[in-house]
Amino acid sequence: DCEIILEQNFTTPWVHQAYLEPHAAVVVPGTELVVYSSTQGQFAVRAEVSRLLGLPVRKVRVVPMTVGGGFGAKYGLIEPLVAAIAVKLNKPIKMVLTRSEDMVSTTPAPATEFKVRLGANKNGDLLALEADVDMDNGVFPFAFGGIVAMLFGGTYTCPNFRISVRQLATHKPQGGAYRAPGAPQVAFVLESMVDTLIRRVAADPLEWRLRHAVQQGDPTGTGAAWTSIGMKNVLEQAKTHPMLQAAREKNVGVGIAVGAWGGAFSPAGAVCRVEPDGTVRLQVGSVDISGVHSSLVLVAAETLGVDPDQVELVQGDTSIGPYAPASGGSQVTVSVSGAVLDASSGVKAQLLKLAASELEAHVDDLELKNGQAQVRGVPERGLSIGHLAGLAQRKAGGDGPIVAEGRSAMKAGAPGFAVHLAKVHVDPDTGKVTPLEQVAIQDVGFALNPTLVQGQMHGGTAQSIGMGLYEAMRYDETGGHQTANFLEYVFPRASDIPPLETVLVQNPSDNSPFGARVVGEPPLVPGAAAVANAIFDAVGVRITDLPAKPETIWQAMNAK
Repeated sequence: DCEIILEQNFTTPWVHQAYLEPHAAVVVPGTELVVYSSTQGQFAVRAEVSRLLGLPVRKVRVVPMTVGGGFGAKYGLIEPLVAAIAVKLNKPIKMVLTRSEDMVSTTPAPATEFKVRLGANKNGDLLALEADVDMDNGVFPFAFGGIVAMLFGGTYTCPNFRISVRQLATHKPQGGAYRAPGAPQVAFVLESMVDTLIRRVAADPLEWRLRHAVQQGDPTGTGAAWTSIGMKNVLEQAKTHPMLQAAREKNVGVGIAVGAWGGAFSPAGAVCRVEPDGTVRLQVGSVDISGVHSSLVLVAAETLGVDPDQVELVQGDTSIGPYAPASGGSQVTVSVSGAVLDASSGVKAQLLKLAASELEAHVDDLELKNGQAQVRGVPERGLSIGHLAGLAQRKAGGDGPIVAEGRSAMKAGAPGFAVHLAKVHVDPDTGKVTPLEQVAIQDVGFALNPTLVQGQMHGGTAQSIGMGLYEAMRYDETGGHQTANFLEYVFPRASDIPPLETVLVQNPSDNSPFGARVVGEPPLVPGAAAVANAIFDAVGVRITDLPAKPETIWQAMNAK
């Protein structure tokens, strides 16, 4: 029934996470097997080592070390092997991959092929969407299909769609997670098709997207309903940006693209206690790969009315740290902050109860402020939390030391949407693309730590430019790896990244503490798509294969 039908094939290559520190692990045998690992998820590593070596979980202790970059690739790849050798030889064993070993044996983002058909009426309203997707998963399977389907059919409202994803096993490294796995590929393809349709019907690119944007309750591509989301919020914010209003120079283009990430969420625990010197000790089992622990400190400080410098966070290993999910899927802040809030709220209640007894006041008339429990509005009638903690440790017949365990288990996620505006120049003589400016506008829910959030947005945007213009793992016809080091595998240098602007849209989620949303993955998702659309705006060349190489652009420009 469609008056407009668009068909196009797209490809994206294998892309490596390109972390600075390769995979590394040390295992020490003994009464318990101690694993020192540069990992995103210590409990995931413990589970794999115990499973593959047939050991009880209590016999394996994983100590997470400072991580030199992960982006979804460090969940315990070499640790079971190192552990097996350590047990066999009964000696401490260290294994550090060389860069080439890392590139050929780890878990990069898989290559994809999309065959897409899009149908619309003459006004440009979407009526049908069809996609056949092949994913080169390498030697082992990885469950990408659901993510691809969810986002491809769940970004714009469309009454009819069919999405088929085949995951193919080939003689290559195992495909794996790379910061929003599957989502940047979906955004590149979908936003390119949408951009073509918008130009076909001469619609305003932002107004068209606003008209078709999914909202809370709309189905995703797998049929589940979106929870509270902010796609329209970020598009409304983008409408007034000066980049869209400025006059265009020759061979300069501006591209727009939307991206989303549903985000994971998992149960978590935390322990909070107060010391007699007023120190608030917060114990968690999460791995800090992005500075996220600073946000957890702020949650406790806000709850207890103390300066963040007064809060000391202790990252426990698998033997002493409360359970926490792996630091991936953008889930740590939204998952663990709930446990921290629960634990610190328990401590708050204990402090106020003890203070009420000491100050001879009703607990409802007290507050925690500036490091003390005080009568509301009467700061001179107060006791420091350190004094109360010391008293609790000495008081016979009392409730005992000031300490509380917190737990959380979210019922639903806190998805994040982002829109990117990219401005590029295309050299008509060589096809070389020079990024001039990129703007990331993202629904972050509530930014617990705004500086940290902006840092995540900068990093994800830089990586998206790498995906769009530079990065690809290449194999020859026999499966030989042709880009197994940082000389052949090209990614952007600092000088290749344009000025980046971040705009935080605070549309609180209904499902997470303080309304925070997933942050880490969304800034990577729409970036490459925005660059591809900017190239078309500049010189009229539709990029269908990533990365957008100068020779491809030059050939297309000269074939017109």
